Order: sequence, then C-alpha cells, then structure tokens
Amino acid sequence: MKMNPLGRTGMMVSEICLGTMTWGEQNTEAQAHEQMDYALTQGVNFFDAAEMYPTPPRAETQGRTEEIIGSWFRASGKRNDVILATKMVGDGIKWVRDGKGYTRSSVMDAVDGSLKRLGIDHIDLYQLHWPNRGSYHFRKHWAFDASTQDKAGTVGDIHETLEGLNDAVKAGKIRAVGLSNESAWGTMQFVRLAEAHGLPRVASIQNEYNLICRLFDTDLAEVAHHEDVGLLAFSPLAAGILTGKYQGDVTPEGSRRSLTPNLGGRWGPESEAATAAYLDVARKHGLDPAHMAIAFCLTRPFMTSAIIGATTMAQLETAIGSKEVKLSEAILEDIATARRAHPLPI
Repeated sequence: MKMNPLGRTGMMVSEICLGTMTWGEQNTEAQAHEQMDYALTQGVNFFDAAEMYPTPPRAETQGRTEEIIGSWFRASGKRNDVILATKMVGDGIKWVRDGKGYTRSSVMDAVDGSLKRLGIDHIDLYQLHWPNRGSYHFRKHWAFDASTQDKAGTVGDIHETLEGLNDAVKAGKIRAVGLSNESAWGTMQFVRLAEAHGLPRVASIQNEYNLICRLFDTDLAEVAHHEDVGLLAFSPLAAGILTGKYQGDVTPEGSRRSLTPNLGGRWGPESEAATAAYLDVARKHGLDPAHMAIAFCLTRPFMTSAIIGATTMAQLETAIGSKEVKLSEAILEDIATARRAHPLPI
C-alpha cells in the first residue's frame, strides 16, 4: 500500500482510506469490526468517521459509528495502528449539539463528544464537515451564489473556528485539522489566517471526487499543489453508480439507493449516460469498473487518499484491490475522451 504525507503534519496515510458512514445503519457492529480487521491486513492505516454518522443521518443513530470504532479499538487493542479522522458538523442538524455550527466553544464540545464515543484520548485528524457559510457541494453548485455571504462576518467566523481548533490542539485532544466540502477561497482563508496568527494549519480537504464529479480539478487542485492541502476524496465510486449496478434504473436490495433514491442528487439520465461511457472504457480494457474508477482517483497528483466504503466484504475486497491496478496511457486517454463527451453529469 502506498503511503502519502498528510499535508505538513508528518503523518503518513495509506492512499486508500476506510470510510465508515454505513456502520450502525447498513452494517452491524460485527460487520464493521470485520471490515476494520481486513483493512489493516491490507495496509490501510487511515479510517474516516464523523459525529453525524451513520447515514442517512437520523437522531436515533447519530454517533453510533464512532461508538462502533471505539468498541473495535477496545477489542483489538490497535488504536496505535490507525490514523483516525473524524468530523464536526456545521450549521443545520438540529439533533447534533442543538444545530450549532462552529464557534470557539462548540469545537471543544464536539471534540469531547467524539472522544467519549470513541473511548480514546486524541483524534489524529479533526475536520470541519461543511462551512458555516454554506457550500456548493452536493449538487448545490447549480444554484450557488456567493454574493449572499457576509464578507467580514465570514472571515471572522473562520478565525474564531481556528481559535477553537487551536484550543483542542493545545489540550492534546487533536493532532491536526482538515476541511470538508470547502471551496478554494475558503481553504485559502484557513491557510492565511492560520499562518498569520499561529493557529493550526489545515492538512487536507475532504471533497467529493470521482469520474463524474471532478470539481476539484482546477482551482482546488492548484491550492492543493501550492499549499500542501491534499484531497481526501469521498465517493470515488459516486455512491456506487460507477460500478454499473444501477444501470437501467435498477435498485438492488440493500443498496444505498434503496435508502436514498437519488443518491444525494447523483442519479439521473446524465449520470447514467456518463457511467455507460466509463463502463465501455473498462470493458474495452478488461478492467473491473470499480477498480478503474478508484485507480483513476489514485493517479491524480493532488490525491492524499481515496475514501472507500462498503456494505459487504466482497465490495471492500474489490475496493482495496484497486491499489494493485495501474492505468495505462491508453486507458487514461479513453477516460479523457469519455469525460469530454460528458463533462458535468452531476
């Protein structure tokens, strides 16, 4: 398993990260433990969670994923073998800390809540799940309007959030900080304010990235290169779409689509057509489409780690197996051709 630097933290993380958002909803505790055991044997040392998980988010299950990870740490004794990332939600989920977004005090409250559920004394990478000011991610880019944001207030909000993260770092409760569902401008504000005021510098940004969602390729890729803020790509299979299992508008029993019919705005005629083009490329070159999709993510120069998720061990084995797949120039050229025919399907 290839290891990549996590920003400028000195930590090295596997290029494949084990995602956890199905644990406690689609996966039982025992199944989650089996996934973690297997991932470690394959060289995966990086797990990603969130205080709001599992998904779909519900008040009745919120925090269960972190509790399951904590029970595995206690049972396995392997806390020190894992770089653990988790996330704090921004404004908007009423049953998570009364819907409070990021303030100096709420950061510590959220960190303490996660530490209690996990049963550990520190978190390796603590991420902000989405900006207080809102985000263009999850298909909101179609109607995104930055002109509604408060210029002075937004910068002040970021500074206050960094102060809260700094409190947690000084207390030894988190080692490094990261962003999620952020923009190039937002990322640069976190970098600029951290450097100006001696506050924690962001190590990574966790945004969606896959063959049919490539918003990261331009401005954010430039930020990642110059500022050493690498991408942690979530949904490298576009919620399973790129495996081809939903083609023909089918919904396999127990699949994510059975819980979220439009797959977070990803599923539609355009994404089905684009997926058909990528399936043709995989078929032409004798590749498993899941292998090709994840391996493509791993070719990107800004990629720190691709976050995989699975509801079965067979899916997990396939996803992790992508680390052995190398894409030739001919395959990459065919992928580029398919992209030009379907430039923004979701």
